[in-house]
Amino acid sequence: MRKFQWKTHILLIPIAITMLLPFCWMVSASLKPLAEVESLDFLPRVWRFGNYPEVFQQIPFAKYYFNSIFIAGWVTFLQCMTSAMAAYAFSRLRWRGRDTVFKLYLATLMIPGVVTMIPNYLLMVKLQLLDSYLGLIVPAAFSAFGTFLLRQFMLGLPPALEEAAEIDGATRFQIFRHVILPLSKPALVTLAIFTFMGNYGSFFWPLVMIKSETLRTLPVGMLFFDSMYGRQTNLIMAASVMNIIPLVILFLCGQQFIVKGITLGGVKG
Repeated sequence: MRKFQWKTHILLIPIAITMLLPFCWMVSASLKPLAEVESLDFLPRVWRFGNYPEVFQQIPFAKYYFNSIFIAGWVTFLQCMTSAMAAYAFSRLRWRGRDTVFKLYLATLMIPGVVTMIPNYLLMVKLQLLDSYLGLIVPAAFSAFGTFLLRQFMLGLPPALEEAAEIDGATRFQIFRHVILPLSKPALVTLAIFTFMGNYGSFFWPLVMIKSETLRTLPVGMLFFDSMYGRQTNLIMAASVMNIIPLVILFLCGQQFIVKGITLGGVKG
């Protein structure tokens, strides 16, 4: 068994190094002068740590940082909440047409996001939510994928737990709040990580919705370094390194839940 593990590690280590090379190059490029970025030297000949403070000097990077984390955080919270309630209704409650409604709900996953972009934009215009935080948060607060992921996980929970809670006089909401949600923590954390990562790096929807500079997110704000006056690749790389720090921390903190949530969620359908 150990011999097999060593063979697996020998195979995976070169693959891991290959996948880390772009990240290592990004960090290296963020410490180079602009003239050296396109050189073949992997390490900088002149270490320029001033690229990082220069990012804050040229754009309101801290404000963009706050906007991205604030929007992604609210979308993550709302999406986990709405998906959990919908998943509970589709998995633990029995009502006429439940499976049919779920299949129709699941069919929305087949619709490309580009197709719904214009209807969502027109809806935001009607609701007067253009150029606002709500315009970025509300359309992303509901997820068919999140509902599917949590439903599959909740289907695997033993019914005896609910029956015991009902005997003790618990209401449906109390069962959902105090029994189902705590047991669904691995799936919820998995969904939270996927949702935060997806919305934190969202580019096209904020580009369409936001006009005010104070509401721009990081992906949109970093366009400043790629203008008609030339591309400041070293500053783009410095901003990108700072941009991915929250994602790396989030993934490292929740990686144990990702495997467990996806594995247990796919057992029963």
